[in-house]
Amino acid sequence: MRRLLTIPISHYCEKARWALDRAGLAYREERHVQGVHQVVSKRAGGHGTLPVLICEAGVLADSEDIVRWAAPELFPAPGPELDDVLALSRWLDEGLGPDGRRWIYAQMLKDRPLMLRINNQGVPAWENAFLRGLFPLAAAFVKRELGVGAGTVDADGPRVRHAFDAVAARLADGRPHLCGERFTAADLTFACLASPVVAPPQYGLPLPRLDEFTPAVAAAIEDFRAHPAGAYALKLYATER
Repeated sequence: MRRLLTIPISHYCEKARWALDRAGLAYREERHVQGVHQVVSKRAGGHGTLPVLICEAGVLADSEDIVRWAAPELFPAPGPELDDVLALSRWLDEGLGPDGRRWIYAQMLKDRPLMLRINNQGVPAWENAFLRGLFPLAAAFVKRELGVGAGTVDADGPRVRHAFDAVAARLADGRPHLCGERFTAADLTFACLASPVVAPPQYGLPLPRLDEFTPAVAAAIEDFRAHPAGAYALKLYATER
């Protein structure tokens, strides 16, 4: 059985889940909490990050590699279209991915019960107990690793909106998808990396409902959902996930 090692809430891990699910490939997801994931990744042959997929191709330790292996049809033949898909996907991986992740962690780490309930879904019992018992230390570790600080929300919200504006500009000419006529890895990547700020109901595991957030966070998520790019991400989840 293929093994997919994940942090349950990670949007990079969601990229791998979506690709495997889309391809109809059977796998066993093994979920781990932050901190423990570094040890799990390295023991499996990864680089200290998740997702890691252990499959017929060996150990795939990058979300793009997993998507390419599981769903090669999402990558066009070599040429300008492939170059566009790869460039856009990697730009999103390096920008929107970290920016949106910091933004939502900065919000959720303030709500210990909600964070633990969402974050620890399906992890081993000892990891659940470990994170619950040492939550202040774990929260400090996550903040340090991801660069979450006092100014995160004010700094990263506009960065997310800048990425959304760029995506909306691509779609403004009426094209059905980001790189042309068909759904590609760029669309999958955008939808996954937008998920922290739009909370799609079809995500690979249950995310908080809007009424579980503070009114300010719920209002911000509603604003991101109303943005043309946010609406596109939700549409992709509804029609392609």
